[in-house]
Amino acid sequence: MNLGYVHSIESFGSVDGPGIRFIAFLKGCPMRCQFCHNPDTWKLDKTNETTADDLLDKAEHYRTYWGEKGGITVSGGEALMQIDFLLELFEKAHQRGINTCLDTSAQPFTRHGAWFEKFEKLMAVTDTILLDIKHINSEEHKKLTRWGNENILDCARYLSDINKPVWIRHVLIPSITDNDRYLQELAEFLKTLKNIERIDVLPYHTLGVFKYEKLGIDYPLEGIPTPTPERIENAKNILAQVPLKERA
Repeated sequence: MNLGYVHSIESFGSVDGPGIRFIAFLKGCPMRCQFCHNPDTWKLDKTNETTADDLLDKAEHYRTYWGEKGGITVSGGEALMQIDFLLELFEKAHQRGINTCLDTSAQPFTRHGAWFEKFEKLMAVTDTILLDIKHINSEEHKKLTRWGNENILDCARYLSDINKPVWIRHVLIPSITDNDRYLQELAEFLKTLKNIERIDVLPYHTLGVFKYEKLGIDYPLEGIPTPTPERIENAKNILAQVPLKERA
């Protein structure tokens, strides 16, 4: 039995995968995205622990609301930081007939060693991936998150190779990701994948700034405005070039 360390849960998520979702936000994240609105999830402190069965029991209280498409979504932080717990949770979810969705930035991804063997098993019991691509340019990605993106884009290719249904998420930040050249490069990369069902442009917001103040951390993007409706529409139009796959 593996213990999981949960930051919080949400009972009725409507944008975190197909249908209505029960969402568990796990603790721990290696990246330090400058726009992160949940810095309180970064640290993997071993409090608020749970078992897979206990978490699924809580989720099943809301099962009548899920309909045919809903189920559970695990997010973070970075959920793959707790891959052993995540694997057990999704295996048991499938045993209960519960649809599973993973929200990830894929930063821990590698095709090597024992971790990849666990990831392959995890994909066998994962119905949908919400893949956050922070920036298409690796150097800019490193400035934004402290990490390059080569292994993240490799994860996207792997998910395409195994034909795993993926929803792409991309945060639009003025002067950083809101750049036509980078948006076009992202579109060209996504065109090489065959498994994308949906692309969401997420406008940058500052709703989490109060958490930085509470934690005594300087907010990195002080003074960056939210994107205008025109620029949001522009980004959507550029990414609309990418053909989407219909779920069978």
